[in-house]
Amino acid sequence: MDIDWASGEIVGVLTFLLPGFVAAAVFYSLTSHPRPGTFDRVVVALIFTVVGQTITKFCLLALSSAQGKLAAAGTWEAALSIVVAVVLGLLASYISNTDSLHKLLRQAGITRETSYPSEWYSAFSRHRDSYVVLHLDGQRRLLGWPEEWPSHPADGHFRIAEGEWLYDDRREPIEGVASILIPAGEVEMVEFLEVRQS
Repeated sequence: MDIDWASGEIVGVLTFLLPGFVAAAVFYSLTSHPRPGTFDRVVVALIFTVVGQTITKFCLLALSSAQGKLAAAGTWEAALSIVVAVVLGLLASYISNTDSLHKLLRQAGITRETSYPSEWYSAFSRHRDSYVVLHLDGQRRLLGWPEEWPSHPADGHFRIAEGEWLYDDRREPIEGVASILIPAGEVEMVEFLEVRQS
């Protein structure tokens, strides 16, 4: 008898917490923020749970007052909470990826921080319409259009199109190559050039 009660309580708790974990999963899959440790992930999921469940309850109240039947609205609670969680995760990802909230807070003089996970990521986000010069090991330099770049300076690869090797007094275009992959670990410095003309 106790086992059935415990099972019902556990299912109820998991059903209540699931939207927070869904919102956190959406957020971390759509941003370059590193996944925190287990405890921190649970805290983030709990914060998403509180916000998501509050929004869900307000939606259910609005739905029940529109229909006049709270019981009918309650049958949609689980599905609605998952929809709210996905929307909440998408909204948090948008805010983080566009730096919109931190931009407002910087303009108000409240902070100097960005919502980006690092200065590296911030620099590439702010200069996404620029050519780059990659300074590589061995004093080699590569000019090109960055089609893709790593989220962190030590991991991943740059995918450079329209590549040209730079020498002291000349450029040497890389002919017949659509793009070139450069390991981020080989890059010592990145220069951002003028805005690309359309």
